[in-house]
Amino acid sequence: MSPAESEHTGIHCRLDELLEQRDMTLTRLSETVGVSLVNLSVLKNDRARAIRFSTLVAICEALDCEVGDLLVRQAP
Repeated sequence: MSPAESEHTGIHCRLDELLEQRDMTLTRLSETVGVSLVNLSVLKNDRARAIRFSTLVAICEALDCEVGDLLVRQAP
């Protein structure tokens, strides 16, 4: 099993799609929520292993979405 496979969480972040739907850049979201561009990029690219509830709430407020719109469960 490759390292990527062993780290698969089964959670997909739909940040790209939500940003596109709202015509917002990752940079603008970073400025709005006060989370670094690097950390948002890690989340966007499904490489995050954890996320703070405060960050999750801030992103959902900025994108006017629910947690389930942002994070979805995927089959392994």
